[in-house]
Amino acid sequence: MVTRLARYLSTRSWAGYLVALVLTALVTGLIATVREFADVANVSMLYLFGVLATAVVFGSRPAVFASVAAFIAFDLFFVEPTRRFTVADSEEWVALGVLLVTGVITGELAAALQRRASEAERRRREAVVLYDVVRLMQAPDLRAALTAVAERLRDELELAAVVVDFGQEAPLTVQAEAGEQEALEIARLSSLPPSQILTQGASPTAARSGPPGRWVRVVPPQVQALAQPPGQDRLHKIPIHLQGRQIGHLLLVRQRSARPLSSADDRLLLAVANQIGLTVERVTLREVATEAEILQRTDELKTALLNAVSHDLKTPLASIIASAGSLLQEDVAWTDEERHEFARAIEEEAGYLNRLVSNLLDLSRIEAGALRPDKDWHDLGGLIDDVLGRLRTLTARHQVAVDVPEELPPVSLDYLEISDVLLNLIENATKHTPAGTEIRVSAREARGEVQVEVADRGPGIPPEDVQRLFDPFYRVRTAGSRPKGMGLGLAVAKGLIEAHCGRIWAENLPDGGASFAFALPLRAQEPSGAEQQEHDE
Repeated sequence: MVTRLARYLSTRSWAGYLVALVLTALVTGLIATVREFADVANVSMLYLFGVLATAVVFGSRPAVFASVAAFIAFDLFFVEPTRRFTVADSEEWVALGVLLVTGVITGELAAALQRRASEAERRRREAVVLYDVVRLMQAPDLRAALTAVAERLRDELELAAVVVDFGQEAPLTVQAEAGEQEALEIARLSSLPPSQILTQGASPTAARSGPPGRWVRVVPPQVQALAQPPGQDRLHKIPIHLQGRQIGHLLLVRQRSARPLSSADDRLLLAVANQIGLTVERVTLREVATEAEILQRTDELKTALLNAVSHDLKTPLASIIASAGSLLQEDVAWTDEERHEFARAIEEEAGYLNRLVSNLLDLSRIEAGALRPDKDWHDLGGLIDDVLGRLRTLTARHQVAVDVPEELPPVSLDYLEISDVLLNLIENATKHTPAGTEIRVSAREARGEVQVEVADRGPGIPPEDVQRLFDPFYRVRTAGSRPKGMGLGLAVAKGLIEAHCGRIWAENLPDGGASFAFALPLRAQEPSGAEQQEHDE
């Protein structure tokens, strides 16, 4: 209660002089009481307590006034002749002069120290608030960060409302506000065009639509000066700048009957507005950098696609054209075996092109976030047999072993997409292993999921390539041989498995060869809310 009263009095210019008079009167009474019982030398120094108290609370001018009041009071009541402004003994002039000078100097020093302490406190307060603002602005959600900053300023300055308002020139449209509803309406009105004024209860026939939830009425220019919205005298605006141009305002609404904001408050708010501007610039630059990175990534994918297509599409097409042209030669007597060989070559290369185009389409769907598995319950063993049947020509030069338990439960999956995954994994094994080696396809149930593995007896995976095997267009390079394929199969397999809420990985086997495996949950799972929203977009 005492602190609140002192704070209230310190804001009134007349209060310091009144308190100086009251303290002088109290000290005068105390000196009179002391002199009734004893003759104490330099008892006038007791006035310095009143001067010090006045200087600490109200500053130098009331302290000087208290010194003069003490000088006059001591002369009137304790220097002979009393109650008159004359001094009988000239030595008393020295005592009075010393009292006045000491009081003035003491008051000035105390006031100076108080000013320094107050300035240090203001600086500390500004540093704390700015630190909090910088910390809050690091939040990933800009709207939540600005709302937290508005709430922090409102608590610090004891305001009714704070609104962060960005104009049309701002690179973003995020708004934030905190405070009482009535005060927020005052702040919102300030952002309306001058020709629009909020009219409570206006009829729809006399109004036109303004911001959502309010009616605004057009006011003729000649009466605009008389139609200022209420509460605008409580509004305080601080501009927000970005690279030398104004992009918005900090709108602050004071409490009713609250004091105007001080210069120190303005300095703090300007620093906060500057920090908000820097944050907007940082967000804008981050968005530009992200767009540049996306464009660079897209360009890299296009370049990799063109480099891969230049060989991997041209080679099978050339083989198909050559085989078909040979079959059409009527001047050559081909045997049935040779004709069969040409037809088989056409079938193999056409199948390769079909898988290649399918992988490209699947990759584009994965990159666009448009992949939505059409799940149903299927027997995984039957699916594996179906895939191996379609790859008979590819696996003819290898020993294929299948290990699928009969008691394996059905799995919720998209039949075509998981077939593509197995096609890519088995085809990858045939490309990178010598003819005659074994390729083992197995499935087992473990910890609420089904794990499918395609293992080979090839040279294995170089350790430096294991982490990047599933990147689009990444191909393992081995000494003395050209990279095989376009580097799409594993990337597509990864996207398809992740769309099923599963996981996929690769590793080298202890006794030689490589293993590519994926796991699917036995219990049907739906994508999370964020993933579903991303797919919908």
